[in-house]
Amino acid sequence: MSEKNKVILEQANAAITKGDNDSFLSYCTEDTKWVFIGDKTLQGKEAVRKYLASAYVEPPKFMVENLIAEGEFLTAVGKIMMKNEQGQMVNYSYCDVWRFRDGKMAELKAFVIESN
Repeated sequence: MSEKNKVILEQANAAITKGDNDSFLSYCTEDTKWVFIGDKTLQGKEAVRKYLASAYVEPPKFMVENLIAEGEFLTAVGKIMMKNEQGQMVNYSYCDVWRFRDGKMAELKAFVIESN
């Protein structure tokens, strides 16, 4: 199961980097829940769709450093570069903890900080 979840996340991330939000969302459950620690919580696929449309006006660039899997959980650690509201590219470090259910991404806890 752990290796399968890694492949699913890699395929989903590949869709995001191409700007294909709908394909990315096909890897999520309808009731997916995203918690950005210290910021906001998104509940459901439609909320995530709206977030992706506003946050990823231009597709982000990912560099996954580690994928650590155990059971239904997969942790991704890496860097992401994306444009801010002023249109400037900003670097972030992140740690995403995904919970999978029935082969789909059901929950995300994201720890994201701006970095150099």
